[in-house]
Amino acid sequence: MEQFQFYSPTEFVFGKEKENEAGRLVKKWGGSKVLIHYGGESAKKSGLLDRVAASLKAKGISYVTLGGVKPNPRDTLVREGIALCRAEGVDFILAIGGGSVIDSSKAISGGFYYDGDFWDLYEKKSPLTKTIPIGTVLTIAAAGSEGSGSSVITKEDGLLKRCLTSDLYRPKFSILNPELTYTLPAYQTACGITDIMAHIFERYFTTSTDVECTDRLCEALLLTMIKEGPVAVKNPTDYGARANIMWAGTVAHNDIIGSGRKQDWNSHGLEHELSGLYDCAHGAGLAVIMPAWMEYVYSENVMRFCEAATRVWGIPMDFEHPEKTAVAGIHAFKDFLTGIGMPVSFKEIGARKEDIPVLVEKLGIGDGTRAGFKTLNRDDVTAIYELAARE
Repeated sequence: MEQFQFYSPTEFVFGKEKENEAGRLVKKWGGSKVLIHYGGESAKKSGLLDRVAASLKAKGISYVTLGGVKPNPRDTLVREGIALCRAEGVDFILAIGGGSVIDSSKAISGGFYYDGDFWDLYEKKSPLTKTIPIGTVLTIAAAGSEGSGSSVITKEDGLLKRCLTSDLYRPKFSILNPELTYTLPAYQTACGITDIMAHIFERYFTTSTDVECTDRLCEALLLTMIKEGPVAVKNPTDYGARANIMWAGTVAHNDIIGSGRKQDWNSHGLEHELSGLYDCAHGAGLAVIMPAWMEYVYSENVMRFCEAATRVWGIPMDFEHPEKTAVAGIHAFKDFLTGIGMPVSFKEIGARKEDIPVLVEKLGIGDGTRAGFKTLNRDDVTAIYELAARE
Protein backbone atom coordinates (compact mmCIF):
# COMPACT_ATOMS: atom_id res chain seq x y z
CA MET A 1 0.00 0.00 0.00
CA GLU A 2 1.23 3.50 -0.87
CA GLN A 3 1.46 6.30 1.68
CA PHE A 4 -1.52 8.64 1.42
CA GLN A 5 -3.45 11.54 2.87
CA PHE A 6 -7.23 11.32 2.63
CA TYR A 7 -9.34 14.48 2.89
CA SER A 8 -13.11 14.57 2.38
CA PRO A 9 -14.65 17.57 4.14
CA THR A 10 -18.04 17.57 2.39
CA GLU A 11 -21.18 17.23 4.51
CA PHE A 12 -23.58 14.80 2.84
CA VAL A 13 -27.30 15.09 3.53
CA PHE A 14 -29.06 12.06 2.04
CA GLY A 15 -32.74 11.22 1.66
CA LYS A 16 -36.18 12.21 0.49
CA GLU A 17 -37.08 15.94 0.34
CA LYS A 18 -33.66 16.96 1.68
CA GLU A 19 -33.45 19.71 -0.95
CA ASN A 20 -35.73 21.68 1.38
CA GLU A 21 -32.76 22.00 3.75
CA ALA A 22 -30.65 23.96 1.26
CA GLY A 23 -31.27 27.28 2.99
CA ARG A 24 -30.28 25.91 6.39
CA LEU A 25 -27.09 24.44 4.99
CA VAL A 26 -26.09 27.55 3.04
CA LYS A 27 -26.55 29.63 6.18
CA LYS A 28 -24.59 27.09 8.24
CA TRP A 29 -21.66 27.42 5.85
CA GLY A 30 -21.71 31.22 5.84
CA GLY A 31 -23.58 32.08 2.64
CA SER A 32 -25.60 35.30 2.47
CA LYS A 33 -25.86 35.98 -1.29
CA VAL A 34 -26.12 32.90 -3.49
CA LEU A 35 -25.70 32.11 -7.16
CA ILE A 36 -28.07 29.26 -8.02
CA HIS A 37 -26.45 27.58 -11.00
CA TYR A 38 -28.40 24.99 -12.97
CA GLY A 39 -28.84 23.36 -16.37
CA GLY A 40 -32.00 23.27 -18.46
CA GLU A 41 -35.71 23.71 -17.92
CA SER A 42 -36.21 20.49 -15.94
CA ALA A 43 -35.11 22.15 -12.71
CA LYS A 44 -37.87 24.72 -13.21
CA LYS A 45 -40.59 22.41 -14.52
CA SER A 46 -40.12 19.89 -11.73
CA GLY A 47 -40.48 22.59 -9.08
CA LEU A 48 -37.02 21.82 -7.69
CA LEU A 49 -35.72 25.32 -8.35
CA ASP A 50 -38.73 26.83 -6.56
CA ARG A 51 -38.32 24.54 -3.56
CA VAL A 52 -34.65 25.41 -3.18
CA ALA A 53 -35.35 29.12 -3.64
CA ALA A 54 -38.09 28.96 -0.99
CA SER A 55 -35.69 27.34 1.47
CA LEU A 56 -33.19 30.16 0.89
CA LYS A 57 -35.84 32.84 1.36
CA ALA A 58 -36.99 31.18 4.58
CA LYS A 59 -33.50 31.73 5.98
CA GLY A 60 -33.26 35.32 4.74
CA ILE A 61 -30.75 34.49 2.02
CA SER A 62 -30.91 36.39 -1.27
CA TYR A 63 -29.95 34.83 -4.58
CA VAL A 64 -29.46 35.26 -8.32
CA THR A 65 -29.78 32.51 -10.90
CA LEU A 66 -27.82 31.37 -13.92
CA GLY A 67 -29.05 28.45 -15.99
CA GLY A 68 -27.97 27.02 -19.31
CA VAL A 69 -25.24 24.56 -18.33
CA LYS A 70 -24.82 21.94 -21.06
CA PRO A 71 -23.25 18.49 -20.91
CA ASN A 72 -19.51 19.00 -21.30
CA PRO A 73 -19.82 22.46 -19.65
CA ARG A 74 -18.43 25.38 -21.60
CA ASP A 75 -15.91 28.06 -20.71
CA THR A 76 -18.17 30.81 -22.07
CA LEU A 77 -20.87 30.23 -19.44
CA VAL A 78 -18.21 30.04 -16.73
CA ARG A 79 -17.04 33.53 -17.66
CA GLU A 80 -20.63 34.75 -17.59
CA GLY A 81 -21.04 33.25 -14.13
CA ILE A 82 -17.85 34.87 -12.84
CA ALA A 83 -18.99 38.28 -14.08
CA LEU A 84 -22.44 37.81 -12.53
CA CYS A 85 -21.02 36.78 -9.15
CA ARG A 86 -18.72 39.79 -9.07
CA ALA A 87 -21.48 42.21 -10.07
CA GLU A 88 -23.95 40.82 -7.51
CA GLY A 89 -21.54 40.32 -4.60
CA VAL A 90 -22.15 36.58 -4.43
CA ASP A 91 -20.44 34.75 -1.57
CA PHE A 92 -21.80 31.20 -2.10
CA ILE A 93 -22.62 29.08 -5.16
CA LEU A 94 -25.36 26.45 -5.09
CA ALA A 95 -25.25 23.95 -7.95
CA ILE A 96 -28.54 22.24 -8.83
CA GLY A 97 -27.89 19.42 -11.26
CA GLY A 98 -25.36 16.76 -12.13
CA GLY A 99 -21.64 16.74 -12.76
CA SER A 100 -21.72 19.33 -15.53
CA VAL A 101 -23.48 21.91 -13.37
CA ILE A 102 -21.25 21.18 -10.39
CA ASP A 103 -18.09 21.35 -12.51
CA SER A 104 -19.21 24.68 -13.98
CA SER A 105 -19.95 25.97 -10.48
CA LYS A 106 -16.47 24.95 -9.33
CA ALA A 107 -14.90 26.78 -12.26
CA ILE A 108 -16.87 29.92 -11.44
CA SER A 109 -15.85 29.66 -7.80
CA GLY A 110 -12.19 29.38 -8.77
CA GLY A 111 -12.27 32.10 -11.40
CA PHE A 112 -13.98 34.61 -9.10
CA TYR A 113 -10.79 35.53 -7.24
CA TYR A 114 -8.39 35.05 -10.16
CA ASP A 115 -7.22 38.24 -11.89
CA GLY A 116 -6.73 36.67 -15.33
CA ASP A 117 -8.81 34.35 -17.48
CA PHE A 118 -9.96 31.35 -15.42
CA TRP A 119 -8.84 29.04 -18.26
CA ASP A 120 -5.25 29.69 -17.14
CA LEU A 121 -6.07 27.59 -14.07
CA TYR A 122 -7.21 24.67 -16.22
CA GLU A 123 -4.14 24.94 -18.42
CA LYS A 124 -2.04 24.82 -15.21
CA LYS A 125 -0.49 28.20 -16.04
CA SER A 126 -1.41 29.50 -12.57
CA PRO A 127 -2.31 27.72 -9.32
CA LEU A 128 -5.77 27.77 -7.80
CA THR A 129 -5.43 29.60 -4.48
CA LYS A 130 -8.91 30.74 -3.41
CA THR A 131 -12.54 29.85 -4.19
CA ILE A 132 -16.09 30.85 -3.33
CA PRO A 133 -17.60 28.03 -1.24
CA ILE A 134 -20.13 25.86 -3.05
CA GLY A 135 -22.90 23.43 -2.19
CA THR A 136 -24.79 21.00 -4.42
CA VAL A 137 -28.24 19.57 -4.89
CA LEU A 138 -27.53 16.45 -6.93
CA THR A 139 -29.96 15.38 -9.67
CA ILE A 140 -27.80 12.89 -11.61
CA ALA A 141 -25.75 10.05 -10.12
CA ALA A 142 -22.68 9.85 -12.31
CA ALA A 143 -19.68 12.16 -12.10
CA GLY A 144 -19.16 12.11 -8.33
CA SER A 145 -18.40 15.82 -8.49
CA GLU A 146 -20.62 16.34 -5.45
CA GLY A 147 -17.87 14.87 -3.29
CA SER A 148 -14.70 15.32 -5.32
CA GLY A 149 -12.20 18.07 -5.89
CA SER A 150 -12.33 17.74 -9.67
CA SER A 151 -13.85 19.91 -12.38
CA VAL A 152 -13.80 19.35 -16.15
CA ILE A 153 -14.52 22.22 -18.55
CA THR A 154 -14.61 22.41 -22.36
CA LYS A 155 -13.12 25.38 -24.19
CA GLU A 156 -15.32 26.17 -27.16
CA ASP A 157 -12.45 27.57 -29.19
CA GLY A 158 -10.70 24.40 -30.31
CA LEU A 159 -13.01 22.09 -28.33
CA LEU A 160 -10.35 21.43 -25.71
CA LYS A 161 -11.44 19.60 -22.57
CA ARG A 162 -9.34 20.05 -19.44
CA CYS A 163 -9.54 18.95 -15.80
CA LEU A 164 -8.53 20.83 -12.66
CA THR A 165 -8.37 19.03 -9.34
CA SER A 166 -7.98 20.77 -5.99
CA ASP A 167 -9.26 20.24 -2.47
CA LEU A 168 -10.42 23.86 -2.67
CA TYR A 169 -13.07 22.61 -5.10
CA ARG A 170 -14.65 20.17 -2.65
CA PRO A 171 -18.24 21.24 -1.85
CA LYS A 172 -19.11 22.35 1.67
CA PHE A 173 -22.24 20.24 1.50
CA SER A 174 -24.08 18.03 -0.97
CA ILE A 175 -27.76 17.15 -0.82
CA LEU A 176 -28.55 13.71 -2.24
CA ASN A 177 -32.22 12.85 -2.78
CA PRO A 178 -32.52 9.73 -4.97
CA GLU A 179 -36.07 10.74 -5.98
CA LEU A 180 -34.60 13.65 -7.95
CA THR A 181 -33.15 11.11 -10.40
CA TYR A 182 -36.49 9.43 -11.19
CA THR A 183 -37.19 11.50 -14.32
CA LEU A 184 -33.86 10.84 -16.02
CA PRO A 185 -34.12 9.09 -19.39
CA ALA A 186 -32.84 5.51 -19.39
CA TYR A 187 -29.89 6.48 -21.59
CA GLN A 188 -28.77 9.19 -19.19
CA THR A 189 -29.12 6.81 -16.26
CA ALA A 190 -26.97 4.27 -18.12
CA CYS A 191 -24.36 6.94 -18.89
CA GLY A 192 -24.17 7.69 -15.18
CA ILE A 193 -23.77 4.02 -14.31
CA THR A 194 -20.91 3.77 -16.81
CA ASP A 195 -19.16 6.84 -15.44
CA ILE A 196 -19.37 5.48 -11.90
CA MET A 197 -17.94 2.13 -12.95
CA ALA A 198 -15.13 3.86 -14.83
CA HIS A 199 -14.22 5.81 -11.69
CA ILE A 200 -13.95 2.52 -9.82
CA PHE A 201 -12.07 0.60 -12.50
CA GLU A 202 -9.52 3.38 -12.95
CA ARG A 203 -8.61 2.95 -9.32
CA TYR A 204 -8.95 -0.84 -9.31
CA PHE A 205 -6.46 -1.41 -12.11
CA THR A 206 -3.34 -0.41 -10.23
CA THR A 207 0.34 -1.23 -10.05
CA SER A 208 0.26 -0.92 -6.25
CA THR A 209 0.47 -4.07 -4.14
CA ASP A 210 -1.02 -5.07 -0.76
CA VAL A 211 -4.22 -3.09 -1.32
CA GLU A 212 -6.72 -5.77 -0.31
CA CYS A 213 -8.88 -3.34 1.69
CA THR A 214 -9.51 -0.94 -1.19
CA ASP A 215 -9.65 -3.83 -3.69
CA ARG A 216 -12.63 -5.19 -1.79
CA LEU A 217 -14.25 -1.76 -1.52
CA CYS A 218 -13.92 -1.37 -5.30
CA GLU A 219 -15.37 -4.81 -5.91
CA ALA A 220 -18.32 -4.15 -3.60
CA LEU A 221 -19.17 -0.95 -5.47
CA LEU A 222 -18.89 -2.68 -8.84
CA LEU A 223 -21.15 -5.51 -7.69
CA THR A 224 -23.64 -2.90 -6.50
CA MET A 225 -23.67 -1.25 -9.92
CA ILE A 226 -24.05 -4.61 -11.69
CA LYS A 227 -27.06 -5.46 -9.51
CA GLU A 228 -28.78 -2.09 -9.24
CA GLY A 229 -27.90 -0.54 -12.61
CA PRO A 230 -30.23 -2.63 -14.78
CA VAL A 231 -32.99 -2.24 -12.17
CA ALA A 232 -32.84 1.56 -12.36
CA VAL A 233 -32.73 1.53 -16.16
CA LYS A 234 -35.81 -0.71 -16.32
CA ASN A 235 -37.72 0.80 -13.39
CA PRO A 236 -36.65 4.43 -12.90
CA THR A 237 -38.72 4.95 -9.75
CA ASP A 238 -37.19 2.09 -7.77
CA TYR A 239 -35.99 4.06 -4.75
CA GLY A 240 -33.67 1.33 -3.46
CA ALA A 241 -31.81 1.01 -6.75
CA ARG A 242 -31.58 4.78 -7.19
CA ALA A 243 -30.37 5.27 -3.63
CA ASN A 244 -27.63 2.66 -3.90
CA ILE A 245 -26.45 4.02 -7.25
CA MET A 246 -26.42 7.60 -5.96
CA TRP A 247 -24.32 6.80 -2.90
CA ALA A 248 -22.04 4.49 -4.91
CA GLY A 249 -21.41 7.38 -7.31
CA THR A 250 -20.28 9.58 -4.45
CA VAL A 251 -18.09 6.96 -2.77
CA ALA A 252 -16.58 6.00 -6.13
CA HIS A 253 -15.08 9.45 -6.63
CA ASN A 254 -14.39 11.08 -3.25
CA ASP A 255 -11.19 8.98 -3.44
CA ILE A 256 -11.65 6.79 -0.39
CA ILE A 257 -11.33 3.75 -2.69
CA GLY A 258 -8.24 5.26 -4.30
CA SER A 259 -6.36 5.88 -1.07
CA GLY A 260 -3.03 4.10 -0.84
CA ARG A 261 -2.97 2.98 -4.45
CA LYS A 262 -1.69 4.32 -7.75
CA GLN A 263 -4.48 5.14 -10.17
CA ASP A 264 -4.92 5.07 -13.93
CA TRP A 265 -6.89 7.89 -15.56
CA ASN A 266 -5.93 7.22 -19.16
CA SER A 267 -9.41 6.08 -20.15
CA HIS A 268 -10.84 9.35 -18.89
CA GLY A 269 -8.11 11.27 -20.68
CA LEU A 270 -8.79 9.54 -23.99
CA GLU A 271 -12.53 9.91 -23.55
CA HIS A 272 -12.32 13.64 -22.85
CA GLU A 273 -11.06 14.17 -26.38
CA LEU A 274 -13.96 12.12 -27.78
CA SER A 275 -16.64 14.10 -25.97
CA GLY A 276 -14.76 17.33 -26.60
CA LEU A 277 -14.68 16.76 -30.37
CA TYR A 278 -18.06 15.05 -30.87
CA ASP A 279 -20.00 16.44 -27.88
CA CYS A 280 -21.18 12.96 -26.93
CA ALA A 281 -22.21 12.12 -23.37
CA HIS A 282 -19.19 11.48 -21.15
CA GLY A 283 -20.53 8.11 -20.01
CA ALA A 284 -21.15 7.04 -23.59
CA GLY A 285 -17.59 7.94 -24.53
CA LEU A 286 -16.29 5.94 -21.58
CA ALA A 287 -18.34 2.92 -22.68
CA VAL A 288 -16.50 3.09 -25.99
CA ILE A 289 -13.01 3.67 -24.59
CA MET A 290 -12.89 1.53 -21.43
CA PRO A 291 -13.23 -1.93 -23.05
CA ALA A 292 -10.72 -0.93 -25.75
CA TRP A 293 -8.26 0.25 -23.11
CA MET A 294 -8.74 -2.99 -21.16
CA GLU A 295 -8.15 -5.11 -24.24
CA TYR A 296 -4.94 -3.23 -25.00
CA VAL A 297 -3.38 -3.24 -21.51
CA TYR A 298 -4.57 -6.46 -19.82
CA SER A 299 -1.40 -8.39 -20.70
CA GLU A 300 0.56 -5.92 -18.56
CA ASN A 301 -0.79 -7.79 -15.50
CA VAL A 302 -3.05 -10.64 -16.51
CA MET A 303 -3.77 -11.72 -12.94
CA ARG A 304 -5.15 -8.32 -11.98
CA PHE A 305 -7.69 -8.68 -14.78
CA CYS A 306 -8.36 -12.24 -13.67
CA GLU A 307 -9.24 -10.91 -10.23
CA ALA A 308 -11.76 -8.55 -11.81
CA ALA A 309 -13.17 -11.39 -13.90
CA THR A 310 -13.58 -13.84 -11.02
CA ARG A 311 -14.46 -11.51 -8.13
CA VAL A 312 -16.66 -9.03 -10.01
CA TRP A 313 -18.09 -10.96 -12.97
CA GLY A 314 -18.16 -14.44 -11.42
CA ILE A 315 -16.14 -16.08 -14.18
CA PRO A 316 -14.43 -19.38 -13.23
CA MET A 317 -10.63 -19.16 -13.16
CA ASP A 318 -8.79 -20.97 -15.92
CA PHE A 319 -5.48 -21.66 -14.19
CA GLU A 320 -3.90 -23.18 -17.28
CA HIS A 321 -4.88 -20.25 -19.49
CA PRO A 322 -5.36 -17.20 -17.25
CA GLU A 323 -5.44 -14.86 -20.23
CA LYS A 324 -8.74 -16.49 -21.26
CA THR A 325 -10.21 -15.59 -17.89
CA ALA A 326 -8.96 -12.01 -18.20
CA VAL A 327 -10.45 -11.60 -21.68
CA ALA A 328 -13.75 -13.16 -20.55
CA GLY A 329 -13.97 -10.52 -17.85
CA ILE A 330 -13.48 -7.75 -20.40
CA HIS A 331 -16.19 -9.27 -22.59
CA ALA A 332 -18.52 -9.50 -19.58
CA PHE A 333 -18.05 -5.77 -18.93
CA LYS A 334 -18.73 -4.97 -22.58
CA ASP A 335 -21.86 -7.16 -22.55
CA PHE A 336 -23.06 -5.38 -19.42
CA LEU A 337 -22.65 -2.01 -21.14
CA THR A 338 -24.61 -3.07 -24.21
CA GLY A 339 -27.22 -4.60 -21.92
CA ILE A 340 -27.99 -1.23 -20.33
CA GLY A 341 -28.07 0.49 -23.71
CA MET A 342 -24.58 1.91 -23.98
CA PRO A 343 -22.58 2.28 -27.22
CA VAL A 344 -19.28 0.40 -27.41
CA SER A 345 -17.81 1.62 -30.71
CA PHE A 346 -16.88 4.82 -32.51
CA LYS A 347 -19.69 4.35 -35.01
CA GLU A 348 -22.37 4.31 -32.31
CA ILE A 349 -21.40 7.77 -31.03
CA GLY A 350 -20.76 9.31 -34.44
CA ALA A 351 -16.96 9.25 -34.11
CA ARG A 352 -14.80 8.61 -37.16
CA LYS A 353 -11.68 6.48 -37.47
CA GLU A 354 -10.10 9.07 -39.74
CA ASP A 355 -10.23 11.56 -36.85
CA ILE A 356 -7.92 9.48 -34.66
CA PRO A 357 -4.85 11.63 -35.47
CA VAL A 358 -6.85 14.69 -34.41
CA LEU A 359 -7.84 13.03 -31.13
CA VAL A 360 -4.24 12.03 -30.41
CA GLU A 361 -3.00 15.53 -31.20
CA LYS A 362 -5.63 17.15 -28.94
CA LEU A 363 -4.59 14.81 -26.13
CA GLY A 364 -1.28 16.66 -26.12
CA ILE A 365 0.91 13.63 -25.55
CA GLY A 366 3.52 14.72 -28.13
CA ASP A 367 6.65 12.63 -27.84
CA GLY A 368 6.00 11.98 -24.16
CA THR A 369 4.04 9.34 -22.27
CA ARG A 370 1.04 8.99 -19.97
CA ALA A 371 1.67 7.04 -16.78
CA GLY A 372 -0.75 4.42 -15.50
CA PHE A 373 -1.40 0.69 -15.30
CA LYS A 374 0.54 0.61 -18.57
CA THR A 375 2.60 3.63 -19.59
CA LEU A 376 1.21 4.87 -22.91
CA ASN A 377 3.01 6.67 -25.70
CA ARG A 378 1.55 8.18 -28.84
CA ASP A 379 1.46 4.84 -30.65
CA ASP A 380 -0.29 3.15 -27.72
CA VAL A 381 -2.97 5.85 -27.58
CA THR A 382 -3.50 5.53 -31.32
CA ALA A 383 -3.86 1.76 -30.99
CA ILE A 384 -6.51 2.11 -28.26
CA TYR A 385 -8.53 4.54 -30.36
CA GLU A 386 -8.25 2.10 -33.29
CA LEU A 387 -9.60 -0.74 -31.14
CA ALA A 388 -12.53 1.47 -30.17
CA ALA A 389 -13.11 2.32 -33.83
CA ARG A 390 -13.64 -1.30 -34.90
CA GLU A 391 -17.11 -2.04 -36.22
